[in-house]
Amino acid sequence: MWSLQASEPGNTIAVCATEPIAIEGLRSLLDSAEGLRIVATETSLPDGLDAVRELHPSILLLDKAFGSHAVMDCPSALRKSECATAVIVWGAAFVESESLRSLQAGAAGVIRKTARLDVLLTCLREVAGGATWMEEQMVRETERPVRLAHSPLTARELQVMELVERGMKNKDIGDSLGIRTGTVKIHLKHIFEKTGIRGRYGLALSGLKEKGLLMPALLEV
Repeated sequence: MWSLQASEPGNTIAVCATEPIAIEGLRSLLDSAEGLRIVATETSLPDGLDAVRELHPSILLLDKAFGSHAVMDCPSALRKSECATAVIVWGAAFVESESLRSLQAGAAGVIRKTARLDVLLTCLREVAGGATWMEEQMVRETERPVRLAHSPLTARELQVMELVERGMKNKDIGDSLGIRTGTVKIHLKHIFEKTGIRGRYGLALSGLKEKGLLMPALLEV
């Protein structure tokens, strides 16, 4: 359902979700939110993408329940349509890899349906302002002091880190750098030992944050 009124100011939002009751609840919550306005609501992915292409809202709030592969294809599909709408993936729950893969696929934000209203509003406003955003709870596991390295990372290790941040698998990294998959694993082992970061997920998130590409929610004091 579309309801665009071009004369109204503020950031516009299209919602594409599998549950009509969730859409109505979200509409009620955002009714009084300053500077945010829902202009389209759809319960099927094709209709949601059509609405975005027609209305060009600031944000598409997209339900993860449509399926990981279909959802992750949406940012690139919109870019191919020359649509600048930012995609926020909205889901009941996320495993570590899902939230990171969503960002690597081009989503501008990731948030749980159980997030507090103030957190949701922060997410919407940050993404509308051009930031990449992830809920604090999803990032918190990597918020630990990094051990001082016994030696700096080598040029090859830095290359491997960069490709991990892009979401590439070990085999693809090996093909890109002209080395064996086993050698990639050895480089990753050395990177983890030198930095104290745990796992590929932590490594990729750390890189995104260091480059200023990720805006996590602020914890309440």
